[in-house]
Amino acid sequence: MFQLRPAQPRMRGLTLLELLITLSIFGLLLAVGIPNASNWLLANRARSASEFYAEGYAMARRQAVLHNSFSRISLSPNTSSGQMNWQVDLCFVSATSQCGAAEAGWSTVDAAATNDPEGAAGFKSVLRLADALPSSEILLPSTLPEGSSQVYFTPMGWVDTRFAERMTQLRLDPASRYSAEVPSVALVLTLAGMATKCQPSLPASDSRACPP
Repeated sequence: MFQLRPAQPRMRGLTLLELLITLSIFGLLLAVGIPNASNWLLANRARSASEFYAEGYAMARRQAVLHNSFSRISLSPNTSSGQMNWQVDLCFVSATSQCGAAEAGWSTVDAAATNDPEGAAGFKSVLRLADALPSSEILLPSTLPEGSSQVYFTPMGWVDTRFAERMTQLRLDPASRYSAEVPSVALVLTLAGMATKCQPSLPASDSRACPP
């Protein structure tokens, strides 16, 4: 005897109407999602800029303490991004040098400081380029006092107050068209050599605001 098998369901493709609805939903998701994703990526890149500079401050202070030497961080314009490169140098006190701002003997990226105890194998200056940071057309850097670009540290890690033109604050402000996605941020350097992050746009009563 023959056994009847149940009929298999027939497979069918999408109708034209279903395809149009699917494409419309997909297009709507792209229209909403891509700008939001772009804004999120932009905001994160901008926030990482402050970390780039904070790393430089921390390295300058750390190397001074580690080597029992004077150190400095110097900012210089980056022609690619419009941001600022930073460089950390060391200097060792001797009978002929007290490691002042105008004195020679500081390390360079090619050579150790003149009086480095390790000689030619000693610490060489560290240079970090700001090529990968957001353009200054998106995030504009500025320093206080205006035009300042250096901070000097003592062997104890404190700011060297002999250098009167020292930078006390580095500020990063977004262009007006990005102000909704990218917050203003600043790095304030205390006399103890610690860089703290704050938000200059907040009122003084807010704990996240920058000190006056």
